[in-house]
Amino acid sequence: MSHTIKEVLNFVKENDVKFIHLGFCDLSGAQKNISIMAENLSAAFADGVSFDAHAIKGFREVTQSDLLLFPDPATLTVLPWRPGSGRVAHFYCHIKTPNGEPFALDGRHILKSVVEKYAKLGLMAMIGAECEFYLFKVDENGEPTTQTLDQGGYLDISPLDKGEDIRREICLTIEEMGIKPETSHHEQGPGQNEVDFKFSDALTSADNLMTFKSVVSSVAARNGLFASFAPKPIANAPGSGLHVNISLSQKGLNIFGEDSVIVESFIAGILSKAPEITLFLNPLASSYERLGRFEAPKYVSWGRQNRSQLVRIPAAKGDKTRMELRSPDPSINPYLAFALILGAGLFGIEKELPLPPAVDADLYTAGQEVTSKLAALPANLREAVEKARNSQFVKVIIGEELHLKYLAIKEAEDRANG
Repeated sequence: MSHTIKEVLNFVKENDVKFIHLGFCDLSGAQKNISIMAENLSAAFADGVSFDAHAIKGFREVTQSDLLLFPDPATLTVLPWRPGSGRVAHFYCHIKTPNGEPFALDGRHILKSVVEKYAKLGLMAMIGAECEFYLFKVDENGEPTTQTLDQGGYLDISPLDKGEDIRREICLTIEEMGIKPETSHHEQGPGQNEVDFKFSDALTSADNLMTFKSVVSSVAARNGLFASFAPKPIANAPGSGLHVNISLSQKGLNIFGEDSVIVESFIAGILSKAPEITLFLNPLASSYERLGRFEAPKYVSWGRQNRSQLVRIPAAKGDKTRMELRSPDPSINPYLAFALILGAGLFGIEKELPLPPAVDADLYTAGQEVTSKLAALPANLREAVEKARNSQFVKVIIGEELHLKYLAIKEAEDRANG
C-alpha cells in the first residue's frame, strides 16, 4: 500500500511508534540500518539522515563520506516482534548526496530507473522471488554448527520435516508486515526450506525479499537456529536457489498469457545477456558450485516445464502465467539483480530479438551433440567477473562508477579464494 508522508506521520503518532528503522543495502546486498526516534521522522522526510558512507564497503572515499537516507513512505511496516508499547516501524530509503542528487551506487534508485523505462512503453514488470534457505542448529554460544535441523527431503512431512513450525511462524510474520505468503514446504536438502510469497512490482518485490530474509533470520534465531542463505552451504547437498518469476502487464493485463512478440523478445533479451549479468545473479565463489547440479542450470536455454533450463515457462494460467529464471541464488543484491534482468529484457524488446527454439532435452544428462550448441553460464567467479567487465550493457544499466567498484570487490574476493 502506498502512503503519503502525512498519513505515515499520523500513523506513527496514533499507534505508539517510538523508534524508526531506516534501511538500505550495500553493494553486496547486506541490509544496513539506522535507528531514529519517531519525533525525528518528519525531519528525516524533509532533510534526510546522514551516515558515514566511507564505512560502507565500496560506497565512498573518506574525503566525501557523507550521504543521506530519505525514508520512502510507501515502504512503512511495523516490526511485529517488537513490543506493543514503544513500537518499531521500518522504512526502506532513497540514498542521496548532500546536494540532493540520487547516489550513483544506490541499487534501489537504479532499479526504479529501469522500471520507469518500462512505464514509458506502457509496460509493468511483475516479479515473484522463490527463496530457499537452510536451517542449522547452533552451539552453546549461539554460533551456527554444520548440523542441519532435520534430515528431511522434498515435500516431506513431520516427523522428518522439523521446520514446519518455523515456516508457519515466518508466514504469519511476513503477513503481519504486508507480504502475502502463498506456499511453504521442505526442500530437497536436509534442513532446507522454501517459503514463497505473492509477486509484486519489481521495486516492491526487491524490498519484500530484503524483508523476507530479515524475518527468516530473526525467526530462526528466536527458535535457537541459524538461517543460511548461502548458495551452497553443504558440499554434497542441493544448493539454495532464488528462482525469479517474471510477467509483463500491459493495460492491466498479463501479456505472458498471450501469443506476444513482446514477451518473446523479452525472454530472448534475458537469454542474450545472461552470461554478462551472471556476476550479479551469482555473486559468490560458492555460487558456481551450485550451477549445473541439483536442478540448477548450466546452459543458456529455455523450455516449457523443464527444470534443467535457464528459463522455464511453468504450466500456469491467468495471472500466474510467467517465466522463471532459475540461475540466481539468495546471495544477490536484489535491486541490482532485478535491474539487470529487466534491463536485459528491455534490450530484447527494443532490439526486437527473436526467441531461439526451445530445448526439450534434460540438460543434466544430454550429450555433447546437444550441449555443444548452447552457450554456457560462467563456470566460476573469475569468469563471471570477466564477462561483466567486458559488458557495455552492464555498464550502461548500473553506471560506470558502480560497475568499477563492484568489479573491484569481486576481484578481491576471487583473489582471496585463490
